[in-house]
Amino acid sequence: MVMYSYPAPVDQLLTYGDASEIKEVPNYVEELGFSKNHIGALINIATDIELNSAHTDSLEVWAPIHAVRVLGQLRAEEAIQSLIDLFELDDDWMGNELPVALAAIGLSAINSLEAYLINSSNPYFQRIRVSGTLVKIAQIYPDTRDRCVAIITQQLEKCADNPTDMNACLVGDLIEPNAVKSAPVIERAFAAKKVMPILAGDWDEVQVSLGLKTREEVPIRRFTLKEMSEALGIEQLVSEPRGFAKTESKTSKKKSAKKNKKRK
Repeated sequence: MVMYSYPAPVDQLLTYGDASEIKEVPNYVEELGFSKNHIGALINIATDIELNSAHTDSLEVWAPIHAVRVLGQLRAEEAIQSLIDLFELDDDWMGNELPVALAAIGLSAINSLEAYLINSSNPYFQRIRVSGTLVKIAQIYPDTRDRCVAIITQQLEKCADNPTDMNACLVGDLIEPNAVKSAPVIERAFAAKKVMPILAGDWDEVQVSLGLKTREEVPIRRFTLKEMSEALGIEQLVSEPRGFAKTESKTSKKKSAKKNKKRK
C-alpha cells in the first residue's frame, strides 16, 4: 500500500469519497477550510501520478478529482497550466472536471487555453476539450464571449490542418454561443470538405442551428450507413450506431467493472 503525505486539510481529500456517488459537488472550501495557502499542495495532489493511477477500488484515486474541484472553487490562477496539462491524462472523469474548474477560474485562464488550442503538437482530442472550456468560460463570463468565439473561429480557419472531427467539434462550439459572425468561416470549412458532417451536421443544418435558415427550409437529414462509414474511414457499418464517443479509457472500464460487480 502506497503511503501519501499531504498537509491538513488537503490530506482529507485522500479519503473524502467516491465522486461518482456524490450527487452534488460539495463546497469544499467552506466545509474543509481551504484557502489560497493550500493551492500548492492542491496542485500537487491533483497532478500526483500515483494517485491518478491508484487502484480504482480505493478512495485515493478520487483525491485528484476533489483537488481539481477545490482549485476551481478557489479560482486558483496559479493552477491554470497544471490543470491544462492534466487534459492529457487518459481519464474521462478528469476530462469532464477540468473544464468546470478552469471555467470557474475564468478570464485569467483564456490566454493559456488559447496557447494550448493553437499548438498543433498537442493531442487534438485534448485541444477539443480546451475549445469546449472556452465555451464554458464565455457562458459564465459573458464579457469574454467575443474573445472566446474569436479564438475558436481562428482555429477553424486553419481547418486544412485540423482533423475533420476536430473541425466538427469546433463548429459545434461556435453553435453553442450562436456565433453568427463566424458563419463565413464555418461555410468555408464545409466547402473545403474539412468538417465531418455526421458529427456537426451539414452546412444547411448548421445554418438552422445559427438561426440563418428555418427548419421548414432545411428538412432533417438522416445520413446513410455508407456515408457514415466513409466519414469514419472504416468498412461499411453493419448496423446503425447509436452515437459516436471517445474510446473508453482503462480507468473508465475499471470503474464500470467495479459498478457491475457491485450489482451482482
